[in-house]
Amino acid sequence: MDKHVTYILVFQRLALSSKYYPNNYIEPNIFFNYHAMTIHDELSRKQRLLASVAAFAVFFFLVAYVVTLVLGFLSLQSPLDPIGDPYFSVLEVLIVVMAPLMVLVMAAVHIYTPPSTRMYSLCALAFMIVMAAITTGVHFVILTVSRPLASAGFPWGIQFFSFVWPSVVYALDILAWDLFFGFSMLFASLVFLEGRLERILAILMILSGVFSLAGLAGVYLSDMGIRNIGIMGYAGVSMPVFLLLGFLFWRASQ
Repeated sequence: MDKHVTYILVFQRLALSSKYYPNNYIEPNIFFNYHAMTIHDELSRKQRLLASVAAFAVFFFLVAYVVTLVLGFLSLQSPLDPIGDPYFSVLEVLIVVMAPLMVLVMAAVHIYTPPSTRMYSLCALAFMIVMAAITTGVHFVILTVSRPLASAGFPWGIQFFSFVWPSVVYALDILAWDLFFGFSMLFASLVFLEGRLERILAILMILSGVFSLAGLAGVYLSDMGIRNIGIMGYAGVSMPVFLLLGFLFWRASQ
C-alpha cells in the first residue's frame, strides 16, 4: 500500500471516530494499527528484493566458506598448523566479498524494524559495519601485501601477517568476528519479536552471537582451539540466520 494513501486512510478513520465518538474521543490504537501497515513500506519492493538476494548470497558464501574451511583443516598434519593454499586464498576472497553483503542485509534489517526497536537495529548495523571494515581491510592486506613481504624475507612478517597466534592480523580478525559480529547478532535479535519465523530468527541470532563471543575465551587462554568456538557462531549458526533473513525479505517483497 502506498504510504500517502495509508496516511489518508488514517485521517479518514480519525475523522469518522470523532463523528461517532462524542467529546472528540479518538478510538484507541487507530493510528498504531494503521502505522503498523506502513512500517515496512519504508523499504521499496526492489530494496526488499535486493536485501533478500544479498541474504541468500551470504548464505551460499558461508556454505562455501565452511566447506573450504573443513577441507583446509583436513589437509593439515597438525591442528595447530595454519591453513595453506589454495584453501587459504579462497577463504580470504570469500570474506572480502561476503562482509559488505552482510552490511547490506543489516541495513535492510534496520529500515525494516519498527521505530520502537530501531535503537537495537542501529547498534546491530553499526557493529556490522565495524566488523566489515576491519575484516575486509585485514584480508585485503593479506591477499595483496603479505606474500611479497614474506618473500622479501622481512623477519617481522609472521608477527604481523600470519594466522599463527599471536599476530596482529589474527588479533584484528578475532576482534572483528568474535566481538563485533557477536554484538551485531545479539542486538539484531532484539528486533524480531513477533511471528514464528521472526522468533526462530531471534533464537538463532542469540546462539550465533553467544558462540562468537565465546571464542574470545581462546584469546584470554592463548588457546586457538578454544577460540574456534567463535567460528561456530559466525560461520556455522549464522548460515540459517541469513537464510531465514532471505526468506523474510523475499516474503515481504511479494
